[in-house]
Amino acid sequence: MSDTVTAVRPGAEAPPVTRTKEQDTAPRPAPRRDAFFDNAKYLAIVLVAVGHAWEPLRQGSRTVTALYTLVYAFHMPAFIIVSGYFSRSFDGSPARLKRLITGVAVPYVVFETAYTLFTRWSSQDPDRPVSLLDPLYLTWFLAALFAWRLTTPLWRHVRWPLPLALVIAMAATAAPSVGPDLDLQRTLQFLPYFVVGLLLRPKHFRLVRRREARILAVPVTAGALGLAYWAVPRMDYAWFFHADSARGLGVPLWYGPLMTAALFGCSLVLVGCFLAWVPGRRTWFTALGAGTLSGYLLHGFVAQAAKHWGWYEPVWVRGPAGVSAAALVAAAVVTALCTPPVRRAVRCVTEPRMAWAFGDGAGTRAGARRAAP
Repeated sequence: MSDTVTAVRPGAEAPPVTRTKEQDTAPRPAPRRDAFFDNAKYLAIVLVAVGHAWEPLRQGSRTVTALYTLVYAFHMPAFIIVSGYFSRSFDGSPARLKRLITGVAVPYVVFETAYTLFTRWSSQDPDRPVSLLDPLYLTWFLAALFAWRLTTPLWRHVRWPLPLALVIAMAATAAPSVGPDLDLQRTLQFLPYFVVGLLLRPKHFRLVRRREARILAVPVTAGALGLAYWAVPRMDYAWFFHADSARGLGVPLWYGPLMTAALFGCSLVLVGCFLAWVPGRRTWFTALGAGTLSGYLLHGFVAQAAKHWGWYEPVWVRGPAGVSAAALVAAAVVTALCTPPVRRAVRCVTEPRMAWAFGDGAGTRAGARRAAP
């Protein structure tokens, strides 16, 4: 038997290409990462950290609250949309389920426990229980991502996936009976953004990266900041957390669905503005986009410790210089936490192989890299 095989492309005019069996069976190189998405993930995680740094500075400052509101209007929606985009291939197969467990469920269990223990120390609440059903601080995203990704095959078969997801989110705000278990209220209210990511294709991202979109994003964002400043005394910015029902926010039930639909539209516009400014070429921070999971999960410890250690107590911190310094420190810290050395150090809990649990560790790490922020 010949030890070569001939590959002929149907309809091709060129002569057949001869390949050896070794070439056919050799593993193909991993696809090259898209610099645009790595840049977007890094810039989004910086905004997450900056938002957490500004949180203690909102009291008594309309300007900081307006900036905080603007950031919260789009930074998590952007993260969730990108997560949905990279979840399109999830089909519920055993290999995908393994990756979901190792890349999402395991980090959730580890960091939910770690944040509870850390909170006992930092908030002097030694009796706070460890509960995997009540996500603490930023671990809600992992619990939500686990649920969203499991439903991915369903959204591919629904006739009108986005309208259905939006109706579910609107209904959730009118259902005060949706309790805190697994932060289900937030999972349901952020669901439409994940579905948007599932529906997007590369051509849609090319649209927002056009020169016209970049120019238009400037006045739109400036207008959004002005609107946020106007809304500070008139609107509760907690709406952008998507964590409570209408009744929990002190408004009539009918108000919740309307606000959910309105905020969904506003957030999509701002996400488009954000993506329009994301560079598509490789930059000094492109490689950090692969480490946003570690940056996301670790920076919360620093944010909580800063309050415990009294970093916000000096009077100057409440002024413009302090607000700027808080943003710069937060950006620097999360940048350091996204670097390859930190990522390798925590890989055992953020991207574990767990071959001992499944009997086959192949492929588990690759999926974990795109599991999160």
